[in-house]
Amino acid sequence: MAQTLTMDGMRWRRTLSFFSGIGMMAASILTIRHYFLANFPENIFEGSFCDISAFFNCDSSAFSGISQVMGVPLGFFGMIVGALVALGALFPSESFERTNSFLAFWNFLGVITLLAYSVLVMKSLCLLCTGFYIFSFLSFFLFWKYGIGRGQRVSFIRFFKPSFKMLVTFACITAIGAYGMIQYHDAKEDARAAVSLRIIKQFRGLPMVDNPSIISPYWTVRSTEYFEDAPIRVIEFSDFLCPDCLFLTQEFDKLKEEFAGKINIAFQFFPLEGSCNPVAVEKDIHPGACELAFIAAYDPAQFVAIHDEIFANFNLARRPEWRRELAARYGVEQAFDDPVTQDIVMSIASTGMEYERTSDKFTYGIRSTPTMIINGRMIIGTLPYEHMRAIFQDLVDEYEGQTEFIEQWVPPKARKVKK
Repeated sequence: MAQTLTMDGMRWRRTLSFFSGIGMMAASILTIRHYFLANFPENIFEGSFCDISAFFNCDSSAFSGISQVMGVPLGFFGMIVGALVALGALFPSESFERTNSFLAFWNFLGVITLLAYSVLVMKSLCLLCTGFYIFSFLSFFLFWKYGIGRGQRVSFIRFFKPSFKMLVTFACITAIGAYGMIQYHDAKEDARAAVSLRIIKQFRGLPMVDNPSIISPYWTVRSTEYFEDAPIRVIEFSDFLCPDCLFLTQEFDKLKEEFAGKINIAFQFFPLEGSCNPVAVEKDIHPGACELAFIAAYDPAQFVAIHDEIFANFNLARRPEWRRELAARYGVEQAFDDPVTQDIVMSIASTGMEYERTSDKFTYGIRSTPTMIINGRMIIGTLPYEHMRAIFQDLVDEYEGQTEFIEQWVPPKARKVKK
């Protein structure tokens, strides 16, 4: 028998092929899990935390438009491919190897496309996805180097000789699994009403904390002259280069319209960079965040416009030359070296020291972004729009003397939101 990847005994390459399939499955399962945790948290304590830096993070992928297809996370398809590779190594046959070779080729092209899109368009790289990419590259290399037909003159022809029966069988299995995944996704959507009620109760159960000694004068939403006069009061510890802060800003853009005239949001500068943030968090996670804070803080009259432009150009904001151009457009070039502006940003960031530690790992309560203090209760991380909307509506109802919001709350699917 001609030497193949899986059919000439339990050689190292067959074992390696098996583990490449297992690795693809494991990475895919983790991405599926993260997708649902990020988009459908079950409680207020499951905010999305999966980013090392603005570039190396999984949240951007989980919240992106390419994270799922009709409710099926992309990781599901990777899990299927990984399972077939592993099974092909355990139960080898010529038809199985040719079919897996065909799938490995298309999976390789898909991985290249996703990797390019992530790096070139999204300007980020999911570490969980990267694990899948690595195992996929390994699997394709093994089929290319040792698979059936590798000695043919036109080597890529061998990747297009799958077993039709196996392809149909695998397609049916995938379709059945995808249908189940869609049902699970829809169930998560439908359960958001009940989960939102739980979120409200959990929010109400959070301990009360004081506002920081310095409430930032830089507000992204202003409904009243005095901060405490609005039914909804949000102090948002934020970083211009934080992916989750970008997500939260997009949520606030929708909520500030729905709750117009009832919400104040103070942007509490908290760059995760040591040069302007004395709080004992991990330093220099987001290089350039301090410069962006200085640009935004220099002229209070232009803060909202600069804030919106930075988040609208989130990927470009990491580039020093873009930050210089931004400062020049708004006439605030002095911000980079202005001691008054730097002192303002540092003083606001220093308020993170005023809160008791929320983890044994960190010295202070404010140790990551975003962290919100909503009407005196602290939430670390992000929440989906539906959950934020439920909390905000409950606060408005309380302010207006209504007490039956939980019983009357209408799930998002059953109402129309003004755009």
